[in-house]
Amino acid sequence: MAARDPFAAYLSDEASLDLLRPMAAEMGWAPEKCTRGGLRTAVQSLAVSSSPNILMVDLSESGDPLSDIGALAEVCEPGTVVLAVGQINDVRLYRDLLANGIHDYILKPLQPHVLHDALTSAQAYFSQPRHGEESEHKHVSTAVIGTRGGVGASTLATSLAWLFSTDYKQPTALLDLDIHFGTGALALDLEPGRGLTDAIEQPGRIDGLFIERAMIRANDHLAILSAEAPINQPLMTDGSAFLHLEQEFRTAFEMTVTDLPRNMLVNFPQLLADINVVVLTTELTLASARDSIRILSWLRANAPHIHVMMVANKIHPGASEITKADFEASIERKIDFQIPFDFKAATHAAKLGQTFAEANRATKAGALMRDLAAAVRAIGFANEDAAPKVEKKSLLGKFDIKSMLPSKKAKTPA
Repeated sequence: MAARDPFAAYLSDEASLDLLRPMAAEMGWAPEKCTRGGLRTAVQSLAVSSSPNILMVDLSESGDPLSDIGALAEVCEPGTVVLAVGQINDVRLYRDLLANGIHDYILKPLQPHVLHDALTSAQAYFSQPRHGEESEHKHVSTAVIGTRGGVGASTLATSLAWLFSTDYKQPTALLDLDIHFGTGALALDLEPGRGLTDAIEQPGRIDGLFIERAMIRANDHLAILSAEAPINQPLMTDGSAFLHLEQEFRTAFEMTVTDLPRNMLVNFPQLLADINVVVLTTELTLASARDSIRILSWLRANAPHIHVMMVANKIHPGASEITKADFEASIERKIDFQIPFDFKAATHAAKLGQTFAEANRATKAGALMRDLAAAVRAIGFANEDAAPKVEKKSLLGKFDIKSMLPSKKAKTPA
């Protein structure tokens, strides 16, 4: 079977196509897949070719949209996410289209921000895990904690998230909880957006729809939630927003990586309630040995369910403040991974705007990060209890109907 295109659109006017094509290109889709035509053209084309992952069709020239949607369902493969475009501003039509499996209905003339939100939502929805009725949904949540600033915990967090999403093709969420100075988005060459700030300010808004809209897409399987809050605004929260986010991530993703600053661990210990694995990142110094002892003791007392992996990062051969053997003796446990310091590789990743693991696959440090990712997955999934995932089916039996808050997928037209 021919590989499916990620996106295709059939719109009946050039103005809409002129707006859509550059936006599609920005999302990594081929602009030439945005063609002139409406629903009838889409049906004719898809009758002789594979349907794309995400399909946008124009209903403007359709006399009976609901009936014509049935014809489209006959030529679409299961799993296709369909966005409909039309000129009829009618609440009943909108609801009927959603009930029949359409992901979203967008009114013409198209508005840039509305179109962008719809495309982002469709892409996020397609990337989320959708299992059959007999399959099981497992989720592994990993927290990366640095014993001290500068040990490279954020580098490991972004690299692990990238590896889960690319090497294993698993829907992955990266949550950067350094609200003021986080570098998660920076490492991925992205703008952090306001998603995390909005979540903290209004935790009651957090639901499946919020996750789809607020998270920034890094690739087909990785989304990030971070912030760059003004440094004159202190963090004012009771931590409830973080718990809501973790709950939604468990539903929407298979992997969550949380870049967890140690001060957040102190202030919001409840964050570790649903964590499976902690990657405790350290350097071989006296101060890090002291703080490793304190954090390990705290984890044993307050989160005994968590599997801790000790990672010594940015190691300078022959130049460590204390030896590996002395460090292990002081913390009374073995170091699981020892990743060497590689200045050239770190500089290379920064210049490319890529995670360390993505930019330096051929280096020793990059190989060890891949080994660490494999170990986290193996331990996490071995200890994770399976939870059945029930799939809601479209009335058409072809399109994937929205499984998360179907009544809130889009704003109802006036």
